[in-house]
Amino acid sequence: MPRSKYLYLAIIVVSIFGASSAALSQTATPTPKPKVDDDIIRVTSRLIVVPVSVTDSNGQAVTGLTAKDFRVLEEGHQQALESVGNADTVPLEIALLFDVSASTDTMFKFEQETAAKFLQDVMRPVDRATIFTIGAKSVLVSPRDTSEKSVAAVRSITPTKEFTAFYDTVGDAAAYLRKNAPDGTRRVVVVISDGEDTNSDRIAKALQDGYRKVGEKINTMDNKTLYQLTVNTRNDASAAERTRVSKSLQDADTVFYSINPAGSSFQLNKISVFGQENMQKFADETGGTAFLPKFQPTDTKDGYQNPINMRINTELLDRIFRQLTNELRSQYLIQYYSEADFPQNKFVKLDVGVPGRGDARIRSRQGYYVKN
Repeated sequence: MPRSKYLYLAIIVVSIFGASSAALSQTATPTPKPKVDDDIIRVTSRLIVVPVSVTDSNGQAVTGLTAKDFRVLEEGHQQALESVGNADTVPLEIALLFDVSASTDTMFKFEQETAAKFLQDVMRPVDRATIFTIGAKSVLVSPRDTSEKSVAAVRSITPTKEFTAFYDTVGDAAAYLRKNAPDGTRRVVVVISDGEDTNSDRIAKALQDGYRKVGEKINTMDNKTLYQLTVNTRNDASAAERTRVSKSLQDADTVFYSINPAGSSFQLNKISVFGQENMQKFADETGGTAFLPKFQPTDTKDGYQNPINMRINTELLDRIFRQLTNELRSQYLIQYYSEADFPQNKFVKLDVGVPGRGDARIRSRQGYYVKN
């Protein structure tokens, strides 16, 4: 190779290594990063959703309210509201839970027809309903769909005279809405049941564990002792389930409504009383209503009185569903960002008011659980 070519190559190599050395020398000393003030406190805000129903003293919907009309206190501190949507602009998501057990069998048909009429009256084209049955297990009869298809699903339900998995079904409905209902919708659970639970998975497991814990001694127990063991175990498990389901409803931002077909007869035994207390607790905590109508018996020996009582009951149930319709039509969806630093799973208390309307009756959730 001619000498001129060697010289040319040497020049290229020196140039490359020189450039590399310069690059290394530039990266050898890192550029100082801007100093971060250690005293800065970073707060992660979270969106809180508060469904609120506002009616007047006559139970009629109070419409036309805006963000400036509401006052929301979180643990006593007033919050700046992000938005307030009303029933005309915010879609409705209903989960209707129908008890198919023997405890509601005598009035099953007219409950079914009145519930179907309720869906027809309250739902608009943008609204969706999901139908569950409360029986030996939780059954999703119809996933979220239009009024027409949901009504058909309700009318297709038949009573089974089975045990009742009340907690499982309410918990499943809340989880379903949380997963499937779009953000920014009004979520409602409507239950037609006496609230009694005889077959939810955790109740059954608690009873089995209780019997297993006693072991061989169970064979020597008299009926009274065995019965008391069963009652105590079931009550403890029911209390735990009540807490679990209540949290599920809160986490799904739902409002709970219930209609107890048992009427005043719910006071006949402790299980019935506990069932109504369940539904009252869920309604109070989420801003709903637990209706307890005084239905007349429809299975008496008086063939003349039964149809009269049926008509009275039908009219009463129709009034209840009209009241429920009014509440849903008066429902607002308040949203705000909370920047308070609460620990995980803390129940944060809320207080919602409409200061300018002294006659307003307000139903809203009592609080929420802090979650990720």
